[in-house]
Amino acid sequence: MTMRNTPIQWYLTAPQNCPYLEGREMQTVLADPAASLGAPRYGHLLAEGFRRSGRFVYRHHCPACSACVPVRVPVDQFRPDRSQRRCLHRNSDLQLQITAVPDLDEHMALFRRYLLARHPGGGMDALTPDDYADMLSDRHSDVFLIECRLGGDLLCVAVTDATPDGLSAMYTFFDLDHGRRSLGSYAILLQIGETLRRGLPHLYLGYWIPDSPKMAYKTRFQPCEGLAGGAWRPLVNKSG
Repeated sequence: MTMRNTPIQWYLTAPQNCPYLEGREMQTVLADPAASLGAPRYGHLLAEGFRRSGRFVYRHHCPACSACVPVRVPVDQFRPDRSQRRCLHRNSDLQLQITAVPDLDEHMALFRRYLLARHPGGGMDALTPDDYADMLSDRHSDVFLIECRLGGDLLCVAVTDATPDGLSAMYTFFDLDHGRRSLGSYAILLQIGETLRRGLPHLYLGYWIPDSPKMAYKTRFQPCEGLAGGAWRPLVNKSG
């Protein structure tokens, strides 16, 4: 097991086409996938702009581009706007549960439907139970899931990493037949509330790219901060 003070072995991927911005290349710095970082060290890496995808802890490192901005919400300052308050009210009939041991078959059925509808041909539509288990691996942090149900039906799952420095919204998937509920936004609101309940300062939302409409929602959770030039600075919501 890799201890907190043991040096991390790093890897740099070869340049590849950027999946976010057409005509650009992307490179990524990866922590050793075999290492167990532990929650404190992983929390420090989140504060330095890293993210997790499965067993990979990474940060984009593109010499000719700095479009990817890590985003976090200082939860004690957050106040939901009118749209977010409506979202909370609209979903007040859902039953919530926090768990670390999900019904794998139930989760995989919802996850596959979500991926096929939202990201067809994106490389994740062949996801296996082992791939999902990688998402829930606790080698880097404590991982828990927020489940949202209507009656007995699972509508939304928010996979969340917990560290001493804050929570990280690792991945959310939901039933797209319930579009009016804005379940993606609702999951973030739940994670903000859980971060507050645990007395932690920040919810990390991953990367935001100003020119990517798909990522515009991240700056709607105000106030929020972006990491640029080695410092966290306020980000203004420009998505309307």
